[in-house]
Amino acid sequence: MILDPTPALLDNLYWISLFAVIVSSASAVLMAGFRQFDLFGVIIIAIATGLGGGSLRDMLLDREVFWIRDQIFFIASLGSAIAVFLAARLIIISHRLFLIPDAAGLATFSVAGTLVSLMMGTSWLVASFMGVMTGTMGGIFRDVLSNEPPIVFHSPLYATVSWAGSLLFIGLLLINLDVTLAAIIAGLGIFITRLLAIYYDVKLPRFRFK
Repeated sequence: MILDPTPALLDNLYWISLFAVIVSSASAVLMAGFRQFDLFGVIIIAIATGLGGGSLRDMLLDREVFWIRDQIFFIASLGSAIAVFLAARLIIISHRLFLIPDAAGLATFSVAGTLVSLMMGTSWLVASFMGVMTGTMGGIFRDVLSNEPPIVFHSPLYATVSWAGSLLFIGLLLINLDVTLAAIIAGLGIFITRLLAIYYDVKLPRFRFK
């Protein structure tokens, strides 16, 4: 399945990616803040989170890295980090609040990663997994740099909802649904399902010895 990179499609990808960078960087600041990192540490973790998954995707697809091609993504990540860093000094923020922008970043990056892969001509299966990798790797970088076990490996339905949402996005495109509408449906599906999984503590079975 190959999507023709029309101007409208590229415009959709741009805004989805920009939103993903902003919310993912915000989630990283909230996580790093509870580790009491200084401003420089917070910015580094925010940038790694906001740009890491998309960077890995682009390198694997032999595509020019998105934030090097257009520095507005780097500026957006940096600006988001500084804004949340300052806001946290003015208002009380719950220690679990980072899960909301994290879920939003998971949703938008999963859709963006799938969309980019389809535009590059990959198979639907590879494209769906690229969506998962784009959606989850930034969070893994954030957690590792914050010296925390990556939540993707133990948190309620993290990569699972990303993959399901990426497959849903592809399925909607196969029935010729408008790309923008398909992205909204799949993205909201990932976001809402992730938050419900957190609320009801829905998890996959864990490995255990008999």
